[in-house]
Amino acid sequence: MPRLLILTQFAFNVGFFAVLPFLAEHLGGTVGLAGWLVGLVLGLRTFSQQGLFVVGGALVDRFGVRPVVLVGCTLRIAGFAWLGYAQAVWAVVGAVLLIGFAAALFSPAVESEIARQAVCWEEAGGGPRANVLALFTVASQAGAFVGPLLGALLLAVDFRAACLTGAGVFVVVLAGHLWLLPQHIPGRARTRLGGVLPMLRNRRFLAVCGAYGAYLLAYNQLYLALPEEVERAAGSQAPLAWLFALSSLLVVVAQLPVTRWAADRLDLRRSMAAGLLAISAGFAVVAAARPAGWTGAGGLVPAAGFVVLLTLGQMMVAPAARAWVPDLAEDGRLGLYTGAMSSISGLIVLVGSAATGSLLDSGLPPAVPWLVLAAVPVASMVLLPRPRRA
Repeated sequence: MPRLLILTQFAFNVGFFAVLPFLAEHLGGTVGLAGWLVGLVLGLRTFSQQGLFVVGGALVDRFGVRPVVLVGCTLRIAGFAWLGYAQAVWAVVGAVLLIGFAAALFSPAVESEIARQAVCWEEAGGGPRANVLALFTVASQAGAFVGPLLGALLLAVDFRAACLTGAGVFVVVLAGHLWLLPQHIPGRARTRLGGVLPMLRNRRFLAVCGAYGAYLLAYNQLYLALPEEVERAAGSQAPLAWLFALSSLLVVVAQLPVTRWAADRLDLRRSMAAGLLAISAGFAVVAAARPAGWTGAGGLVPAAGFVVLLTLGQMMVAPAARAWVPDLAEDGRLGLYTGAMSSISGLIVLVGSAATGSLLDSGLPPAVPWLVLAAVPVASMVLLPRPRRA
């Protein structure tokens, strides 16, 4: 079962990232949408996905993993096919919303079940649960690496070919789950819809969500603060693709050794804290070098250091946070809590990114925005709840 879920996550990201990186260019170029409308469409996709994870998680608890995954895959197939042929604004918006909502269904289902399976693995003596979740992260990152390469090849034909190929990947995933995913997964009970108010009163869970949201806000700077720094140092954003590839390659190569090291020496709280500290150090590296104003290849060294430290922090924070949720969730509500963590942290990123954009455009000394960003992960460390005494 864990192998199926890990392979599923890889296939999800291959299909998704074969299309998503090229969507903005397609909307602005081929479809001819105005810049503000392109931004709105991309924002709607994010909201329909990340913002509705909590809905998908609640549905998983009520109806089980299999039906929610199958419906999500079906909607994603329809959404990609629709997007490939959409030309009118209403059609593009409808296709994008369908694509986002599909992920809001199947992602909480897969993530909550892999977390539950990881706990079962640990209780059966197979090893720390974070090791299973690290494999899940590796598969996710590998898919995010392969997907854009596939999409770039398909764009030699046209954007529609990329969309239909993405839909084809999900057809394969749907067929695989129809065949391999059981109707009832042993040990997974179904509950009635509800449980939101007790979840919102769960301070320990909300504290972990806050720290995880700080990590995601920092990770989002790969798309906000880093491009601006690369443009300043290199005169263009061409090196950005190489830095993204470096991040993906680090996760694929080093995620498992890093997770095993953390599992042997640190508990979940300390692992998250160490990861947040590494992320803060990445921002501090750029802040320290920024006043010198280095350009060219030397000017890209701090940016590369930021990417390495941010990725190292990601490798420690993400598996630990996912491994912590089963300990914080009520019985039968793991899907709700898994989805809620994504939705709450996504809201933190939405608000924080707006503040970060204002900070970067504020005209302050160049090191100040990076120092402020370095302070956020460190400050979030105090949110992490201490382990309960036995």
